[in-house]
This record gives sequence, C-alpha cells and structure tokens, in this order.
Amino acid sequence: MAYALVIHGGAGANPAKDYTAQRPHLATLIRRGAVMLASGASALDTVCAVVMEMEASGLYVAGKGSAPNQSGDVELDASLMVGDGQRAGAVACLSGVVHPIAAARAVMEDGKHVMLAGRGADAFVRQHGLETVDEPAVYYRDYENHLPPDGAKNSNGHGTVGAVALDEGGGLAAATSTGGIFNKRAGRVGDTPLIGSGTWADERVAVSATGTGEHFMRTAATHSVAARMAYGGVSLDAACRAVLGEIGDLGGDGGLIAVDRDGNIAMPFNSHGMKRAAVATNRSPIVRIFEPE
Repeated sequence: MAYALVIHGGAGANPAKDYTAQRPHLATLIRRGAVMLASGASALDTVCAVVMEMEASGLYVAGKGSAPNQSGDVELDASLMVGDGQRAGAVACLSGVVHPIAAARAVMEDGKHVMLAGRGADAFVRQHGLETVDEPAVYYRDYENHLPPDGAKNSNGHGTVGAVALDEGGGLAAATSTGGIFNKRAGRVGDTPLIGSGTWADERVAVSATGTGEHFMRTAATHSVAARMAYGGVSLDAACRAVLGEIGDLGGDGGLIAVDRDGNIAMPFNSHGMKRAAVATNRSPIVRIFEPE
C-alpha cells in the first residue's frame, strides 16, 4: 500500500524575508515523516509527530513561534481529524501549552467532546499532564522573527502549521496548529480549530488549511474540498483550486495541503508563497516556498 505526506509551515510567506532556517527544517521533517510511514506508523501518529516538532521549533507562527494578542497574551488553536470514523478533537484560545496539537489529540481520544476552549481547555491540559510553559514571557519570543521586515507589530500577518498523511493501511489524518494572526483581538478564533474549515479528514481525503482564517471559515474550506470530490466527482487538485478561487473572490488568501486515498497530493496557494514539503511512496521529498506548483 502506498503512503503520502504533505506538511506546511504557513501561507504567510513574505518575499522580503529570509527562510533559510525553514527550508532545511521542512526537509528534515518530511524525511522523518516518510521514515515513520514507511515503517508502518499510522497517519495519525505521523501528522501529530510532525506538527509537534513544528510547534516546538519557533520557526513558524504556531506553538513557540506564536505572537501575543492585543492584550499581551498568547492564545493557541489546534485541531486534528482522522478519516476512520471521522473522529476529531480541537482546542481554541488555549494558553501555556507546548504542544496544542497534543491537546487536540487528547480531546479526540477522550471522546466526550470535539472542541474545548479557553479556561476549560487549559484545565483539561493540566488534568491530562500535557507539557506546559513555565515562563510564557520568555518562551514566546520567537514571534519577533516572524514580524514583517518593518517590524510592525500591528500587522495582520498570519501563519499556521499543518500536516496531512495517508498511511500504508489506507488511513488518512489531518492536523493543524496556529498562534493566529498578528495583533488579533483577545478571544479571536480563526479557522484552525474548526473542523471543516481549517482541518478535515474522511475516508476519501485529508486537508489542512492556512491563510486568512475568516475567509476559510466563511467557505467551510477543508470540508468543501471533500464535498466537491464526493458530490462533484472532481479531482483532488481541482477541488482544492476551486475552493481557493472562492476564497480569493471573497478577498482572502492562503493555501491548502491535501492527500487523497489514492495517494494523490495537492498543495496550491494564492498568497505570495507557502512553506511546504511533500513525499510519497513514488515521489522523492520536495521542499518549496515561493515556487509555483
């Protein structure tokens, strides 16, 4: 059985910035994920492992690289979904956790709810013994490296990390994590933790989104990809591009990464660039940022 993996580090890539640190990091992660899948790891374990590495790196606007909101607090969002039974878990407005995607997985595996937010999510994290941040003011400093070249902290720049995978058993999974847009209002929730907007997986396809979240929410972007394939019979690539076209018509930008049950891969974007990497049984690892598809 074939495997496939696609990862992204956000569609907020700026042509004026230097991404020499991100390229080798993405290359390392995509190869590590390929080894996992080739060794029989599940799609679920693989996407979680890759996203956790990205959250801990500080190289992307997620986890350690997240920026404070207008109130000076860092609020984190993440979601996870597997195609088998369409099980899902998500957290929103989470604070002080090293791996938001691990919290989303814990919610999914707990099985009682799909999403927890705010203080309830914080309490859940601590009840489950997940790794937390001791000194937020010290830990969350890498966001300064993600600011626009002029250093404007009031920028509405965005960034997210995500991964989608097909394992050798035919399992599909998608995971997405973010610190949200820069200068967001306290309590703002974007598309990332919303199942069907930022993340989707079913028996046909797994999708993760990155971009201006409000537009991805208004189009139910990741579920729309699956629906176009299921009801319209279109290809994976055509479905992703049609959804991005709809988002663009509304004034939004960003990108999608997706893999279907046949191992087809798509990673289109309508922004300046999208930090991304892909690998499959019959496809050598690639890393791209501004290069077109």
